[in-house]
Amino acid sequence: MNDELYERAVAIAERAYAPYSNYFVGAAVRARDGRVFEGVNVENAAYPLGVCAEKVAISCAVVAGCRPGDLEAIGITASPCGGCRQWLYEFRLDRVTFKNREGEIVRYTPGELLPDTWELD
Repeated sequence: MNDELYERAVAIAERAYAPYSNYFVGAAVRARDGRVFEGVNVENAAYPLGVCAEKVAISCAVVAGCRPGDLEAIGITASPCGGCRQWLYEFRLDRVTFKNREGEIVRYTPGELLPDTWELD
């Protein structure tokens, strides 16, 4: 199941808008009800204003009515940044799949990717 999400992320990555870095990232997140939401990174000339692929995918899920706990797994074509790791943790995903530096597909929980995270409640 996770490899399927990773492969879907690879397929969607070509649609990223990355004219500045030429670094195309795709993400596919599966809701517990089986729906899949896709996202790509979108850059902006004001560099910090770009958005990561996993944030786009999760945001699409939120627009469709998903909330924390409704998403089970995500495949990403790159290791998630620190900010996205917080998003993955906060939305209570079970599994995060991506290809590591050695080219191996790896799976982690958000807690493994971001230990000692914090919450506002």
